Amino acid sequence: MKHKVTSLVAVLLLVLFSTRSAMAQETRTISLGEAINLSIENSKQLKLNQAKIDEAVAATKEAEERRLPDANVSASVLQLSHPNINLKTKPSGSGTSSSTPTVSSAAYGILNLSLPVYAGGRIRYGIESANYLQQAVKLDAENDKDAIALNAVNAYINLYKAAAAVQMVQENLEQSRQRVKELSNLEKNGLLARNDLLKAELQSSNIELSLLDAENNQKLANLNMNLMLGLPGKTVLLTDSASIKNNLSLLPVEQYEQLALQNRKDIQALNERTKAAATGVKAVKAETLPSVAVTGGYIAADIPNFITVTNAVNIGVGVQYNIGSLWKNKSKVLQAEARQKQLQASREILDDAITLQISQAYENVLSSEKRIEVYAKAVEQANENYRIVKNKYNNSLATTTELLEADVAQLQAKMNYSFAQADAYATYNKLLQASGLINNTTISK
Repeated sequence: MKHKVTSLVAVLLLVLFSTRSAMAQETRTISLGEAINLSIENSKQLKLNQAKIDEAVAATKEAEERRLPDANVSASVLQLSHPNINLKTKPSGSGTSSSTPTVSSAAYGILNLSLPVYAGGRIRYGIESANYLQQAVKLDAENDKDAIALNAVNAYINLYKAAAAVQMVQENLEQSRQRVKELSNLEKNGLLARNDLLKAELQSSNIELSLLDAENNQKLANLNMNLMLGLPGKTVLLTDSASIKNNLSLLPVEQYEQLALQNRKDIQALNERTKAAATGVKAVKAETLPSVAVTGGYIAADIPNFITVTNAVNIGVGVQYNIGSLWKNKSKVLQAEARQKQLQASREILDDAITLQISQAYENVLSSEKRIEVYAKAVEQANENYRIVKNKYNNSLATTTELLEADVAQLQAKMNYSFAQADAYATYNKLLQASGLINNTTISK
């Protein structure tokens, strides 16, 4: 009876522990497209970019609001001392003498309105420049989105490689343990030297250490992916190998360069800033022109015992012209033109950098495809080499050291081939990012 109770408690504890472990960790299979979308959705950089976009939109509205009329209201109530008032005009009436009014307070209010009619184009140029800069900020955010997508691809592939390494090392460790078991039986029966068994056991221990390193790398890659995707840190992510396609269709390198000119968001953003700079030059030159505005106002005043003013409405046209701008504005124009030239030079530098990026990425893709072919042959050679050495070893024609070396070579060849396939997809996405196509091509997968 006591034994049954103990067994029941043990089962309950095991169930409770398993439930807590399941609650603590969640296993989730995620595709590459889903990973990219989540990384974009949870990117802190894009949240910062959205704040910059909001600021640029507000700046555009501010520029547009300069077309609206200005209105100023001022009012005062004053308490006066006993002022000396000397009227220069004689009051009307029959008498020749008049008494001076006693003034102890005064109140007045003024309303002024001004609607700009012509400002030399400064308002219009300001709105155009703000619109160009707003578009540039939005394109900066899109360019960052491309970089985030590429980071997500690289992180996904690192996680895939880490999981593949763990799986292959685990399989190799099982084979190694089985080999040690077989050799141990041979050593017990006097058919194998003790030294050969120790070599196999040492290799098995080294594989266990390699497995620990591979598992640590997988945990770090998993944590990095969770942070990037905004998932709980304990979520165990399983990659979908179908998301990593190795049939890469390449266009001529010149075509990627043309696509980059059409699709790169940093080029488009620089173009918008160049347009804003050109508009800035026009705006500075417009400062030498006069400004015209329709003005209007209303005045009311009350000085007890002296004067009361009501319904004093005025309307007119005001002209303002800063004559000093004719000789003070030249340096401002030179500064604005210099900024425009800087952006034009930056565009040329960016074009050269993009050409180099695409060429490097294109060559890396070609090299990756060749590596896959070489490593595929290496896997065939390593498998055949292990089979031959194993047969020789079974017939006492090969040493234990040769067998262990063939086993290591086989494992390394398999890992190299698996990693080469994943790296080829990473280099291909780098080419897409350099061409401005990564978010158009990868997310849909």
